[in-house]
Amino acid sequence: MEASCSLRSSKFISPPIRPPHHPLSIASTISISVIRDPNFGSSLRLVRRKTRFSIRVSGSDTLVAGSREVVSKKEEDLGDLKSWMHKNGLPPCKVILKEKPSHNEKHRPIHYVAASEDLQAGDVAFLVPNSLVVTLERVLGNETIAELLTTNKLSELACLALYLMYEKKQGKKSFWLPYIRELDRQRGRGQLAVESPLLWSETELAYLTGSPTKAEILERAEGIKREYNELDTVWFMAGSLFQQYPYDIPTEAFTFEIFKQAFVAVQSCVVHLQKVSLARRFALVPLGPPLLAYSSKCKAMLAAVDDAVQLVVDRPYNAGESIVVWCGPQPNSKLLINYGFVDEDNPYDRLVVEAALNTEDPQYQDKRMVAQRNGKLSVQVFHVHAGREKEAISDMLPYLRLGYVSDTSEMQSVISSLGPICPVSPCMERAVLDQLADYFKARLAGYPTTLSEDEAMLTDYNLHPKKRVATQLVRMEKKMLNACLQVTADMIMLLPDVTVSPCPAPYAPLLN
Repeated sequence: MEASCSLRSSKFISPPIRPPHHPLSIASTISISVIRDPNFGSSLRLVRRKTRFSIRVSGSDTLVAGSREVVSKKEEDLGDLKSWMHKNGLPPCKVILKEKPSHNEKHRPIHYVAASEDLQAGDVAFLVPNSLVVTLERVLGNETIAELLTTNKLSELACLALYLMYEKKQGKKSFWLPYIRELDRQRGRGQLAVESPLLWSETELAYLTGSPTKAEILERAEGIKREYNELDTVWFMAGSLFQQYPYDIPTEAFTFEIFKQAFVAVQSCVVHLQKVSLARRFALVPLGPPLLAYSSKCKAMLAAVDDAVQLVVDRPYNAGESIVVWCGPQPNSKLLINYGFVDEDNPYDRLVVEAALNTEDPQYQDKRMVAQRNGKLSVQVFHVHAGREKEAISDMLPYLRLGYVSDTSEMQSVISSLGPICPVSPCMERAVLDQLADYFKARLAGYPTTLSEDEAMLTDYNLHPKKRVATQLVRMEKKMLNACLQVTADMIMLLPDVTVSPCPAPYAPLLN
């Protein structure tokens, strides 16, 4: 038998704005007294100062752990986000803010953007002037510095989170207070969402046992910690921040937990603008997410136009209907981490299968060369898309067959071949398919529940929202894995002799 061994398969910039009173989304207010060095301003060295912390609970704080959220009369008097925006340059628009209950009864209802009148596809729902948009260009005051920081040390999200923490620390002096209060109210959630699992407890993360998403969450959390440790660099290099807050060293003014909450809040609402400078590509747009709901199939996107950011809807809306925007081609694992929800009808959902040539194989270098010649790597990532599992398995097989070639003369034939064909014996093909089947079975065995148990669990109306969204995710992963296993089993049944034993493979490729 011969099988294919082919591996191809003009803008407005508002003046500097003063920062807020409380770090973003915190349960208590931290008052910091810093011993100030009058000569510090002329020094080019970062000098750690002794700090004194006093903790006090404030009724105006948005998040109060273990109790219902308290809204002060002063906060209510500040008016809603849209009114503030109109007072500061938002032109007439075709949307209103409405509210709906939160998943957690201890939290206030969350707001969402809805059509204020009937809309047709192509209508401009709103246009937010750049004076009401937060970008790194505004935060750092210098596009070159913005590009330098985000290229070397920090992500745009970290810089934006730092800015909002400083802004909240200024309280009512901050121009952005109404927007920050709205972000606090949303608690880092989207319209369909619970909090990002980056803020879940260990017990809650256990809902994702067996899913590679759990490791991805822990890795992302470590990355946020690394960025926190670099905040002082941003503060020192960005003249605008250093000049406004010469004594508020970030890692002394804000704890890591506060920064992580701010980072997750920014992550849930940041907009990636196209065809703009690097310093403007990540933007926080009031009336944008998380007040807008995300959809995997919607094609409407916030877009930069002249001196503003606008939303053109892609479908008709009735007055009062929630408006949705596209979240980009993200799998459900990313939707959960970034926005706290999964989309069961997501055309971009996928699993990752990582295959690697065995480095202990005496013919490793030759196989690596053949793989590269055919557009693959020595460690190759394959994506299994929902509904296209057979296509993914067919893409993996030539790569795995290459890993199973052990005879030197056969390897030389593969190297010198002008075409994509190499000899593969029935026992080798059985070994390749058996390895794939065992791999999918092992992944399924890593989950503490079965697919049928997940289905039954999701019928429980009282299921905890975090457990529900986690169960939805692992259920969809299991569906794809089961489909892959079925495709592999079908291929085994199509072999000329299903009783043939698999060939031994001392240097079989590795699957992760």
